[in-house]
Amino acid sequence: MRPLVECVPNFSEGRNEKVINAIADAIKSVSGVKLLDVDPGFSTNRTVVTLVGSPDEVVEAAFQGIARAGQLIDMRQHHGEHPRMGATDVCPFVPVSGLSMEDCVKLARILGERVGRELGIPVYLYSEAATRPERRSLADIRQGEYEALSEKMKGSDFKPDFGPETFNALSGATVIGARPFLIAYNVNLNTRSKKLANEIALNIREAGRARRNAQGEIDKDAAGQKIMVPGALKEVRAVGWYVDEYKRAQVSINLTNFEVTSMHTAFDQVCKEAQKLGLRVTGSEIVGLVPLKAMLDAGRHYLQLQGRSRGVSEADLVETAAQSLGLSDLSPFVATEKIIDYRVEASAPMLRNLTLGQFVDELASDSAAPGGGSAAALCASLSASLSTMVANLTFDKKGFEASRPAMDALAARGQELKKTLLGIVDLDMQAFNSILDARRLPKGSAAEKEGREAAIEAANKQATEVPLLLLKSVPELLAMADQVVEAGNPNSLSDSGVAALTALAAAEGAFYNVLINLQAFGNEGAAGQYKSETGALALSTMEAVRVQAEAIRRKVLERLR
Repeated sequence: MRPLVECVPNFSEGRNEKVINAIADAIKSVSGVKLLDVDPGFSTNRTVVTLVGSPDEVVEAAFQGIARAGQLIDMRQHHGEHPRMGATDVCPFVPVSGLSMEDCVKLARILGERVGRELGIPVYLYSEAATRPERRSLADIRQGEYEALSEKMKGSDFKPDFGPETFNALSGATVIGARPFLIAYNVNLNTRSKKLANEIALNIREAGRARRNAQGEIDKDAAGQKIMVPGALKEVRAVGWYVDEYKRAQVSINLTNFEVTSMHTAFDQVCKEAQKLGLRVTGSEIVGLVPLKAMLDAGRHYLQLQGRSRGVSEADLVETAAQSLGLSDLSPFVATEKIIDYRVEASAPMLRNLTLGQFVDELASDSAAPGGGSAAALCASLSASLSTMVANLTFDKKGFEASRPAMDALAARGQELKKTLLGIVDLDMQAFNSILDARRLPKGSAAEKEGREAAIEAANKQATEVPLLLLKSVPELLAMADQVVEAGNPNSLSDSGVAALTALAAAEGAFYNVLINLQAFGNEGAAGQYKSETGALALSTMEAVRVQAEAIRRKVLERLR
């Protein structure tokens, strides 16, 4: 899965269109970053920007936006309804796909260090990136806002994590961090009663409701604080409201960590609570964008409830999720507009999106890329697809009921590998193009020559790592092929055999590409060590693959004859 990170910088300017556009232009100047939204607020005098892309690109784009805001926004003149303490008030990184929270914490530290060092702006790390417990909460860091910052920074307990320890009157301070993706999600009810909707919200939200005694009075502890009864779902905020536009009530939910409580878990819980009150859930809506993973998780969940194989295509999983959650209840759900991963992909032409005819035409053209590396990656994806097909055919076959759990798991994993390996078709070409780009860099001065050589070495390394990644994936492909040969539908034995053969072809092709790219490295120093170690790893992997593939080939031939 392609590493994608979202960044949501909040800038302390919501009224001056020229300043807002200049900041947005600075962000858009970074190639590969998708600017998803620019949302200014007049009364708050604040603009929330949403951008997404690969980690390095997003860090660079965020820095450019912060730098431009520091040039154009004077905090001494700033007034607005929203709490703030800097020209760029807060800048969180949010994992979308292929990244962990730890990865986003590292990005926050990289950006924070650079902002402090190059721009002279004090930086405080918050949420998952916080360096101390009292800085996890943005509200706690921002207490007193910009106006209190000068005095607060004099204290030893409010030293910034990065940047100067003195007050920056022009730009204030910036809070940078990492947090989970927040999904704004509303569940629709067949009632206009806000009271009933709020009853459900109180039952499901993590904070729960105040405990009451037999007389209906709120119980309090020794300190006079309300005693709360927690709700059913962790990492959930919820409230009931009536929406005049829809003529119905909703349970409005914020899923603050969908890995803890998913959309489908929240939806199912609301359905249970609604039934207790004599209500029905008619559907739901996603406000803003949603990660693809949340949709895929929901699709698999509902297929499993139906007793069907979860090893279906990504498109089928998304459609199953959309139908099961009733996402078109209020307006049509358009996956390409609502799923953040698709919004990014829509702007980038990909080999994997070509038709078969277009792809082989491109392969046969006089361009050096795509070439053997992309063809090898396609073979690997075909192998995963064939094993998945056999697993799905076995799942529904009478007499193979005992194999269902194993075939279901294999098919689900096969779908994941199919997509990941198909992505390497593009990665291989991109790696080759990076070498060409590096070679085109200027080499007039000594510094330029040094920079060019470093760029070429980095590009050559990337061009080696891509086929190496492909090669290392083949043992799992062969294990899957072997599993469907042994336990799969016998009518599909030839398909299982071809799954093994295409996996072997992928491995041989990847091995060749590793070897040819290693020729670019010298035999001395760090480059020589990398060449030696990588070559040895590739060779040992390839030798094991050949043994594994030959065993499957013999097994298939014995059963076919």
